[in-house]
Amino acid sequence: MHLYTVINKKHTMNTLTKINILKSVSKSVLVVALFIASSISSQAQNENKGNTVTVTVNNIRNTNGKILSSLHDKSTFMTGKEGLQTAETIIEGNTVTITYKNVLPGEYAIMAVHDENNNKKMDFELNGMPKEHYGMSNNPILYGPPTFDLVKVEIKNEDSNITIRL
Repeated sequence: MHLYTVINKKHTMNTLTKINILKSVSKSVLVVALFIASSISSQAQNENKGNTVTVTVNNIRNTNGKILSSLHDKSTFMTGKEGLQTAETIIEGNTVTITYKNVLPGEYAIMAVHDENNNKKMDFELNGMPKEHYGMSNNPILYGPPTFDLVKVEIKNEDSNITIRL
């Protein structure tokens, strides 16, 4: 073999190797880009599922502590389980606004308590009566524990505004 033929074969092999490597890298970059785009699209869709429920809590007697609020369905209401969504809001007047996002259409109950001593729970007297002010969706007058049917609100396929009076 001539020296020219050997050099030309080496050059051709190096060029083919480089082309194959570039093709492989290009495919990998394309796969990663598609994965990232898919993840971003999926995340954006998940973040935009459901509706926004804006809750206005009014008749707050002072600015001590915080307003604790929770969104419940029938399976979590008054069971001691945490709500489907919870919120904690500082008080700057006698009204606060809480926003729940991505709430799917259905029946829900919303509870709010003025946690004046900031211990993150509702406090009770020895006889079982609440020490701290509270309210629920539909603002019922209660003479005992609330029932889901009494305080439930229907969230339709649109944003909702609910007012709770403490």
